[in-house]
Amino acid sequence: MPVRRSSCSSRYGRQNDYARRLPLVLVLAQICSLQVGAAVAKSAYDQVGATALAGMRLLFAAVIMWVAVRPRPLRTDWPQRRAAAALGLALAAMNVAYFQAIRFLPIGVASTVELLGPLTLAVALSRRVRDLAAALPALFGVLLLAAPGQALPAAGLLLGALAALCRAGYVVLSRRVGQRFPDASGLALALSVGACVLTPVAAVTAGREVVAHPGVLGIGFLVAVLSSLVPYSLDMTVLRRVGVRAFGILLSLSPVVGAGVGALLLHESLTGRQITAVALVVAATTWSIAGSGGDGSGGNSSDGGDSGSHGPGNCDSADSGRDDRHSRRPARSSRRRSGS
Repeated sequence: MPVRRSSCSSRYGRQNDYARRLPLVLVLAQICSLQVGAAVAKSAYDQVGATALAGMRLLFAAVIMWVAVRPRPLRTDWPQRRAAAALGLALAAMNVAYFQAIRFLPIGVASTVELLGPLTLAVALSRRVRDLAAALPALFGVLLLAAPGQALPAAGLLLGALAALCRAGYVVLSRRVGQRFPDASGLALALSVGACVLTPVAAVTAGREVVAHPGVLGIGFLVAVLSSLVPYSLDMTVLRRVGVRAFGILLSLSPVVGAGVGALLLHESLTGRQITAVALVVAATTWSIAGSGGDGSGGNSSDGGDSGSHGPGNCDSADSGRDDRHSRRPARSSRRRSGS
């Protein structure tokens, strides 16, 4: 029996390790896809504006999701519709703010500023002094970016701050939609709302540019897949498994990936001061995740996590059930002998 219990415990340990690592893998895939999509969009800024690309991004993503998922809005209740509509508005604002920000800022710097939204949310939801102290190097990193004498335009930093605010709202609302919809229909509805809001604005402000350069429609489709469909789907999957604070911490790799993608695809370079600022923000989130312990990546039963169906206690109960069955067999045979 000890051998069986040991193998069951090791199997549970492997499952637990997989459950802890899966959110990090999914978030890393989300970050890479999102930053590559941003680089593809920025490479087309000489043909069409940021607002037009943001509009195409949401429009194509909404159409693809609607065809793939086929949501039924009339079968949803009011709380579901309200959550999806709020997420759609957040998506529209976040897309425009971030795509406008990378007009002025390198992708690595824009990702650093945008990361402050989830980081601030993670710190605000924490009750530990360690997490509050982790905000100090992040604040110092922002001050380095915004210090006088830097080559970074104030408009880019303000747009990045707006994207950070929208990103924090997106994290909260995306988790809410993921909890209220059992499938991807909530995301499809949210993307549809965002597209309905942003596409007319993009058509009015940049419709002529798209007509003059129809090839950007293909770029817009690619950006929709890389920057919307893949990241948002992965986000909703992760947010069903982890909390809002843990998700904000997992995004700490975004500035590093953004800087690498910008350097490889757009030949962007950062100054020593900007690299220091990015490192400080990443260090702040890393410091916070280092002490997050079990709450960093695991989910409770209300968060969609498994509440013990594979735990070692079940192994023990299974083993004890087998022991009981084995112990009852001799008793039955002895009763038969005594009866005869």
